[in-house]
Amino acid sequence: MSIPNLITLGRILLVPVVVWAIAAGEMLLAFSLFLVAGLSDAVDGYLAKRFNMTSELGAYLDPLADKALIVSIYVTLGIAGTIPRWLVILVVSRDIMIVGAVMLSWLIGSPLKVKPLLVSKLNTVAQIAFACLVLAALGFSFRAEAAITAMMVVVAVTTLLSVAAYLAEWVRHMNSVAAGK
Repeated sequence: MSIPNLITLGRILLVPVVVWAIAAGEMLLAFSLFLVAGLSDAVDGYLAKRFNMTSELGAYLDPLADKALIVSIYVTLGIAGTIPRWLVILVVSRDIMIVGAVMLSWLIGSPLKVKPLLVSKLNTVAQIAFACLVLAALGFSFRAEAAITAMMVVVAVTTLLSVAAYLAEWVRHMNSVAAGK
Protein backbone atom coordinates (compact mmCIF):
# COMPACT_ATOMS: atom_id res chain seq x y z
CA MET A 1 0.00 0.00 0.00
CA SER A 2 1.72 3.15 -1.23
CA ILE A 3 1.42 6.64 0.24
CA PRO A 4 -0.68 7.90 -2.72
CA ASN A 5 -3.09 4.97 -2.26
CA LEU A 6 -3.35 5.69 1.48
CA ILE A 7 -4.14 9.33 0.69
CA THR A 8 -6.81 8.18 -1.78
CA LEU A 9 -8.31 5.87 0.85
CA GLY A 10 -8.40 8.85 3.22
CA ARG A 11 -10.35 10.78 0.55
CA ILE A 12 -12.83 7.90 0.32
CA LEU A 13 -13.23 7.95 4.10
CA LEU A 14 -14.01 11.69 3.90
CA VAL A 15 -17.11 11.01 1.80
CA PRO A 16 -19.50 10.07 4.63
CA VAL A 17 -18.19 12.96 6.73
CA VAL A 18 -18.90 15.44 3.90
CA VAL A 19 -22.36 13.90 3.44
CA TRP A 20 -23.02 14.25 7.17
CA ALA A 21 -21.81 17.87 7.16
CA ILE A 22 -24.16 18.78 4.30
CA ALA A 23 -27.10 16.90 5.85
CA ALA A 24 -26.44 18.60 9.20
CA GLY A 25 -26.32 22.04 7.56
CA GLU A 26 -22.63 22.44 8.38
CA MET A 27 -21.83 23.90 4.98
CA LEU A 28 -18.59 25.63 5.95
CA LEU A 29 -17.28 22.29 7.24
CA ALA A 30 -18.53 20.55 4.09
CA PHE A 31 -16.80 23.16 1.92
CA SER A 32 -13.57 22.85 3.93
CA LEU A 33 -13.59 19.05 3.69
CA PHE A 34 -14.29 19.29 -0.04
CA LEU A 35 -11.21 21.48 -0.40
CA VAL A 36 -9.15 19.00 1.65
CA ALA A 37 -10.38 16.19 -0.62
CA GLY A 38 -9.42 18.20 -3.70
CA LEU A 39 -6.00 18.96 -2.29
CA SER A 40 -5.47 15.30 -1.39
CA ASP A 41 -6.37 14.35 -4.97
CA ALA A 42 -3.68 16.70 -6.28
CA VAL A 43 -1.13 15.49 -3.72
CA ASP A 44 -1.67 11.77 -4.33
CA GLY A 45 -1.47 12.31 -8.09
CA TYR A 46 1.72 14.33 -7.77
CA LEU A 47 3.37 11.80 -5.45
CA ALA A 48 2.40 8.86 -7.63
CA LYS A 49 3.81 10.44 -10.78
CA ARG A 50 6.82 12.24 -9.30
CA PHE A 51 8.10 9.32 -7.24
CA ASN A 52 7.00 6.53 -9.57
CA MET A 53 4.42 5.20 -7.09
CA THR A 54 1.70 4.55 -9.63
CA SER A 55 -0.11 1.26 -9.22
CA GLU A 56 -2.99 -0.68 -10.69
CA LEU A 57 -4.83 -0.29 -7.39
CA GLY A 58 -4.35 3.48 -7.52
CA ALA A 59 -5.58 3.58 -11.11
CA TYR A 60 -8.89 2.15 -9.85
CA LEU A 61 -9.07 3.83 -6.43
CA ASP A 62 -8.45 7.41 -7.57
CA PRO A 63 -11.39 7.74 -9.98
CA LEU A 64 -13.55 5.75 -7.55
CA ALA A 65 -12.76 8.25 -4.79
CA ASP A 66 -13.51 11.18 -7.09
CA LYS A 67 -16.84 9.73 -8.24
CA ALA A 68 -17.87 8.69 -4.73
CA LEU A 69 -17.27 12.24 -3.50
CA ILE A 70 -18.96 14.05 -6.39
CA VAL A 71 -21.98 11.74 -6.61
CA SER A 72 -22.44 11.81 -2.82
CA ILE A 73 -22.28 15.60 -2.71
CA TYR A 74 -24.73 15.99 -5.60
CA VAL A 75 -27.20 13.49 -4.14
CA THR A 76 -27.02 15.06 -0.67
CA LEU A 77 -27.39 18.61 -2.02
CA GLY A 78 -30.31 17.41 -4.14
CA ILE A 79 -32.05 15.76 -1.19
CA ALA A 80 -31.51 18.95 0.80
CA GLY A 81 -33.16 20.91 -2.03
CA THR A 82 -30.06 23.01 -2.54
CA ILE A 83 -29.55 22.00 -6.16
CA PRO A 84 -32.22 20.89 -8.62
CA ARG A 85 -33.02 17.21 -8.55
CA TRP A 86 -33.00 17.04 -12.35
CA LEU A 87 -29.31 17.96 -12.27
CA VAL A 88 -28.62 15.24 -9.70
CA ILE A 89 -30.46 12.71 -11.85
CA LEU A 90 -28.52 13.79 -14.94
CA VAL A 91 -25.11 13.60 -13.25
CA VAL A 92 -25.76 10.27 -11.50
CA SER A 93 -27.43 8.74 -14.58
CA ARG A 94 -24.37 9.55 -16.70
CA ASP A 95 -22.12 7.64 -14.33
CA ILE A 96 -24.54 4.70 -14.12
CA MET A 97 -24.75 4.60 -17.92
CA ILE A 98 -20.97 4.52 -18.31
CA VAL A 99 -20.51 1.81 -15.67
CA GLY A 100 -23.42 -0.17 -17.14
CA ALA A 101 -21.98 -0.02 -20.68
CA VAL A 102 -18.56 -1.15 -19.47
CA MET A 103 -20.07 -3.99 -17.45
CA LEU A 104 -22.30 -5.13 -20.32
CA SER A 105 -19.34 -5.14 -22.70
CA TRP A 106 -17.35 -7.16 -20.20
CA LEU A 107 -20.20 -9.62 -19.57
CA ILE A 108 -20.60 -10.42 -23.26
CA GLY A 109 -16.87 -11.03 -23.57
CA SER A 110 -15.90 -7.82 -25.35
CA PRO A 111 -14.38 -5.60 -22.68
CA LEU A 112 -14.39 -1.91 -23.49
CA LYS A 113 -11.34 0.03 -22.41
CA VAL A 114 -12.67 3.38 -21.23
CA LYS A 115 -10.35 6.27 -21.88
CA PRO A 116 -11.27 9.63 -20.35
CA LEU A 117 -12.43 11.86 -23.19
CA LEU A 118 -11.73 15.60 -23.26
CA VAL A 119 -15.43 16.39 -22.85
CA SER A 120 -15.52 14.05 -19.86
CA LYS A 121 -12.56 15.81 -18.26
CA LEU A 122 -14.28 19.17 -18.85
CA ASN A 123 -17.47 17.74 -17.34
CA THR A 124 -15.60 16.61 -14.24
CA VAL A 125 -14.04 20.05 -13.83
CA ALA A 126 -17.46 21.67 -14.25
CA GLN A 127 -19.05 19.29 -11.71
CA ILE A 128 -16.32 20.01 -9.17
CA ALA A 129 -16.44 23.78 -9.75
CA PHE A 130 -20.24 23.78 -9.39
CA ALA A 131 -20.15 21.77 -6.15
CA CYS A 132 -17.40 24.00 -4.80
CA LEU A 133 -19.32 27.16 -5.68
CA VAL A 134 -22.56 25.90 -4.11
CA LEU A 135 -20.81 24.76 -0.91
CA ALA A 136 -18.82 28.01 -0.70
CA ALA A 137 -21.95 30.14 -1.18
CA LEU A 138 -23.75 28.18 1.52
CA GLY A 139 -20.75 27.98 3.85
CA PHE A 140 -19.85 31.64 3.66
CA SER A 141 -23.45 32.86 3.22
CA PHE A 142 -22.91 34.83 0.05
CA ARG A 143 -25.25 35.20 -2.87
CA ALA A 144 -24.03 33.72 -6.14
CA GLU A 145 -27.23 32.90 -8.00
CA ALA A 146 -26.00 34.09 -11.41
CA ALA A 147 -22.71 32.17 -11.14
CA ILE A 148 -24.49 29.08 -9.79
CA THR A 149 -27.02 29.16 -12.63
CA ALA A 150 -24.27 29.60 -15.22
CA MET A 151 -22.24 26.71 -13.77
CA MET A 152 -25.38 24.57 -13.59
CA VAL A 153 -25.90 25.09 -17.32
CA VAL A 154 -22.25 24.21 -17.99
CA VAL A 155 -22.58 21.02 -15.91
CA ALA A 156 -25.79 20.03 -17.70
CA VAL A 157 -24.42 20.68 -21.19
CA THR A 158 -21.07 18.97 -20.60
CA THR A 159 -22.83 16.02 -18.95
CA LEU A 160 -25.09 15.58 -21.99
CA LEU A 161 -22.15 15.95 -24.38
CA SER A 162 -20.17 13.43 -22.34
CA VAL A 163 -23.05 10.94 -22.40
CA ALA A 164 -23.32 11.35 -26.17
CA ALA A 165 -19.57 10.88 -26.67
CA TYR A 166 -19.36 7.78 -24.48
CA LEU A 167 -22.49 6.33 -26.07
CA ALA A 168 -20.98 6.86 -29.53
CA GLU A 169 -17.75 5.14 -28.39
CA TRP A 170 -19.72 2.23 -26.94
CA VAL A 171 -21.88 1.79 -30.07
CA ARG A 172 -18.74 1.94 -32.25
CA HIS A 173 -17.10 -0.71 -30.05
CA MET A 174 -20.14 -2.97 -30.05
CA ASN A 175 -20.51 -2.65 -33.84
CA SER A 176 -16.87 -3.58 -34.35
CA VAL A 177 -17.34 -6.60 -32.09
CA ALA A 178 -20.46 -7.65 -34.01
CA ALA A 179 -18.68 -7.19 -37.36
CA GLY A 180 -15.79 -9.35 -36.15
CA LYS A 181 -18.04 -12.32 -35.33
